[in-house]
Amino acid sequence: MQQNPLSTPIEYLNGVGPQRGDMLRKELRMFTYGDLLHLFPNRYIDKTKYFKINEVSPNTSDVQIVGRLVGLQDVKQKRGSRLVGTFVDDTGQIDLVWFRATTWLKKNLKINQVYVIFGKVTKFGITLNMAHPEMELLEEHKRNLRTAMQAVYPSTEKLSKANFTSRTMSRIVQALFYQLGSGRFRETLSQEIIDKHKLISKNDALFNIHFPVSQDFLSKAQFRLKFEELFYIQVELISKKLIRKNRLKSYVFENVGEHFNDFYNNHLPFTLTGAQKRVLKEIRKDTLQGEHMNRLIQGDVGSGKTIVAFMSMLIAIDNGYQATLMAPTSILATQHNEGISELVDKMDLRVELLTGATKTAKRRKIHEALLSGEIDILIGTHALIEDKVVYKNLGIAIIDEQHRFGVAQRAKLWKKNTLAPHVLVMTATPIPRTLAMSLYGDLDISVIDELPPGRKPIKTLHRYDSNRLRVFKFMKDEITKGRQIYVVYPLIEESEKMDYKDLMDGYESIDRYFPKPEYQISMVHGKMKPADKEYEMNRFVKGETQIMVATTVIEVGVNVPNASVMIIESSERFGLSQLHQLRGRVGRGGEQSYCILMTGVKLSSDSKTRLETMVRTNDGFEIADVDLKLRGPGDIMGTQQSGVLDMKIADIVKDSDILLLAREMALEILNDDPLLQKPENRPIWETYQNISKNKTMWGNIS
Repeated sequence: MQQNPLSTPIEYLNGVGPQRGDMLRKELRMFTYGDLLHLFPNRYIDKTKYFKINEVSPNTSDVQIVGRLVGLQDVKQKRGSRLVGTFVDDTGQIDLVWFRATTWLKKNLKINQVYVIFGKVTKFGITLNMAHPEMELLEEHKRNLRTAMQAVYPSTEKLSKANFTSRTMSRIVQALFYQLGSGRFRETLSQEIIDKHKLISKNDALFNIHFPVSQDFLSKAQFRLKFEELFYIQVELISKKLIRKNRLKSYVFENVGEHFNDFYNNHLPFTLTGAQKRVLKEIRKDTLQGEHMNRLIQGDVGSGKTIVAFMSMLIAIDNGYQATLMAPTSILATQHNEGISELVDKMDLRVELLTGATKTAKRRKIHEALLSGEIDILIGTHALIEDKVVYKNLGIAIIDEQHRFGVAQRAKLWKKNTLAPHVLVMTATPIPRTLAMSLYGDLDISVIDELPPGRKPIKTLHRYDSNRLRVFKFMKDEITKGRQIYVVYPLIEESEKMDYKDLMDGYESIDRYFPKPEYQISMVHGKMKPADKEYEMNRFVKGETQIMVATTVIEVGVNVPNASVMIIESSERFGLSQLHQLRGRVGRGGEQSYCILMTGVKLSSDSKTRLETMVRTNDGFEIADVDLKLRGPGDIMGTQQSGVLDMKIADIVKDSDILLLAREMALEILNDDPLLQKPENRPIWETYQNISKNKTMWGNIS
């Protein structure tokens, strides 16, 4: 056996072998003994209660009876036969029925022996039945580890078809414990943590998670393992943060100079909110100390993150450095370019845009001007991280919509400099505190939680398809006032499986109700050529069309202050975050704006919750909390971040209290002993090294 028995390939375990080992690898990604040990059950069946036959009633699941098998009989039926066993105790009789594997059963079942049976009781005529029961000889049942609560393990369709049941899995786990022996598992937490939080030992926790001797021990095992999992996530994040703060140096922005003061005093288009001023002070403090800034700005739609980012760029420029802003789409990059170019219109600064669509000749000029330092601010998409793009002295990098970029892509920005540029990450999707703590615990987090003064809250209404004519009348009234309207659809073409109005059908009905030349309509969707899409969008931006019929391509990238109504068709098909983002396209001017959520009558419970939440609140952070509860962290994080929280047992929504405890403990220990060198922290250091060993550590990357 290898030095660490938990790294032994799974097929070497008694009861597994090559065939089952291959199946476990493919279906559950279980490669080693350690993977099996950490395959935690989904739920448990209480096996502490034994029923008498006269106590059970039909259609009762999870029934366990001790009795004697007194007979077996083949019963012919139209197709093949079934095997019927007569099972008795001192109160009555129940028939056991099998439709498959009957030859094997007749050979292996022992008449007149005492068995423990387990399954669901049904009734056929006047006779009680149990089909395909789990059966164990009473002697074996007493010997087995599964004495109190039976674990139910994750499975797949292929495993079920191969008769690889949860009971089979339990037997394999049992074999693992027998093979490893008791007391085999090294303690992974310090005695201080164990004592402070009254945790059971690692050995007891692992045993009782698979074979709980009581409900009390199961609860203690779950708490211990959840705490540990969340604790090490926090240790990793906080360690990264401490390493970055202590070791990683960046440029010192000593001065708040001419450009910043000129803009603040003469060109700022509105008064900054208290939240914006607070965040600017936090950025100023970061960039003044020579430590590397790695800060996340969270702000709701319309809270003014971009102006804060722009003013941070001005601080960099005042200190002789360049700034860059990277956006996930060319539409959003173009919007940023237009907005920032407008802000610097009366200032002596050069701003350029670089995207995949930039012509070769223009691109070459940008490369040259960037290297010579003539360009102060470069805005763009992924094109900014190409090897050919070389800055003279990049001082700050702003990354918009962070979750849409992979970590490795962002890391390329770092290679542009001798010292790492300061990094400011903006997200327009408010992140619940528990998720932010687990995803971005290594970043400093700033929250812009105020909207600029004078903005009226958007009124959100839910309307059924049967109210469509009233909604059309409301649209006409708003257009008469000089307003513009978005109508957003989830689909481009009709779907045979889903009874939802699609874009083309919707466009035609709107076209009929809003006839030309009195009304002009734009249509934009993802299948259009970029030039056609841009043409239609520009018509709407210029006010040449009153209605924009679109798919979700307008979720980001369109800023039309005159648009006051957002109508979302089949809104039950959208997630909460997307509904909130779409709603944020209106309410950008001084007029009262509206968001109308159109649906059919049949709505699922989750859809009703989403719609009620949207109608009730405009608070993106409250919406994000509801979204997290409905969808879970995996969906919210998206594909780029899907591997970040690969948790085996903890749930950051349900276990938020444990997360807070774990983070508090990790902070306390690392503030006292940042490198975990104290003897009492030896188990933590060893465990952390083991966890980190096989990971790609992006320790210095936002």
